[in-house]
Amino acid sequence: MLNKTLAFIGPGAMAEAIIAGLLRKELANPGDIIASGPREERGAELNQKYGIHTTTDNADAASQADVVVLSVKPQRLSDVMKGLKGIRPEALVLSVIAGASLKKIGSGLKHKAVVRSMPNTPGQIGEGITVWTASKEVTEEQQEIARQVLGALGDEVFVEEENYLDMATAISGNGPAYVFLFTEALIDAGVHLGFPRRIAEQLVLQTIKGSASFYEQAGRHPATLRNQVTSPGGTSAEALYYLEKAGFRTAISRAIWAAYQRSVELGKEKPGHIDPHEEES
Repeated sequence: MLNKTLAFIGPGAMAEAIIAGLLRKELANPGDIIASGPREERGAELNQKYGIHTTTDNADAASQADVVVLSVKPQRLSDVMKGLKGIRPEALVLSVIAGASLKKIGSGLKHKAVVRSMPNTPGQIGEGITVWTASKEVTEEQQEIARQVLGALGDEVFVEEENYLDMATAISGNGPAYVFLFTEALIDAGVHLGFPRRIAEQLVLQTIKGSASFYEQAGRHPATLRNQVTSPGGTSAEALYYLEKAGFRTAISRAIWAAYQRSVELGKEKPGHIDPHEEES
């Protein structure tokens, strides 16, 4: 049990995922959690579902908290920070906002103890992975609190260098989108071959789940596992030949590089960008 009061500024999907995880793992009591956002109906929904406190007053919520979790859309962050007065000097500020740097948050709130993190959407079912870093003013105790809060979403990885956060955005933050696109393509190919869609979906889903589990348990390089299922002159070899010929690896590499550059741009506070991982409902 953390025995800390937590205020979530922006009660969207990722905030709800953390709240649900904290309660599921018994790291916090509902009475120790406050969710703040502009829509009273959203607050009522979270109150009914989890029994937590809710408010439309961000400053009031933040002033009560030992941990202030920033989970608003990136384009709203600057305006939201202007209204966050009265954060306790000893409080920890934890951000799950894509592209928002430690410097931006620290200067915007005039607060030194800041953790920046990059979760991903599987965190909504406790199967995510979050990469995070901390300002030098964050104490060891606060780092452990951040580790437990982010652990409510699944796995977590601490990094010393902040620039790894933009890299993580391109790999794990956006990663589910790549997997979903690949999944969709496999299913559509199955339908094109003649499978009913429900059967194609079942085949593809279990293949992806099973392959990931097999890779994790085997503990071997993916190329080794791929070679094991690629017989000379066989069907896998034929399919892989066409994927390589089509530039499959290059397309993935270029897409991830583009996502990384976009994440860096987000940190420059250009208006109109929307965080794909957090919707303030």
